[in-house]
Amino acid sequence: MIQITDTVAIEDREVEERFVRASGPGGQNVNKVATAVELRFNLKGSSLPREVKDRLATLAGSRMTQEGVLLIDSREYRTQAQNREAARERLVALIQKALVRPRSRRPTKPKKAAKEKRLTTKKLRGSIKELRGRARGSDD
Repeated sequence: MIQITDTVAIEDREVEERFVRASGPGGQNVNKVATAVELRFNLKGSSLPREVKDRLATLAGSRMTQEGVLLIDSREYRTQAQNREAARERLVALIQKALVRPRSRRPTKPKKAAKEKRLTTKKLRGSIKELRGRARGSDD
């Protein structure tokens, strides 16, 4: 059981872990031992609420497969246990982020003072740029 929050948890059967050989630090050990973890979380078959699944799919981006499986790869540590824990922590962090419902945007209009300020700065900028041109009226 992976505990996400006080009320949300994922069953271990919903998460599939595969251990593969990793590149990187470890010397000859990396050629012999499968320390990298490929964590697969079937989003479509999970027990998460529908809206959380939708937000999680959006957050996952390219880590999501066509079949609706979330892939998290961890190969930063030398031991299998550390990589496994890191992958699970990343899954938990991603789900916690998806649990937060985004606030709806309330459209606003610029105030009159802001419009006037924008126009005055545009006028000022235009007059500065106008001074950069050739001098008018003098024949050199």
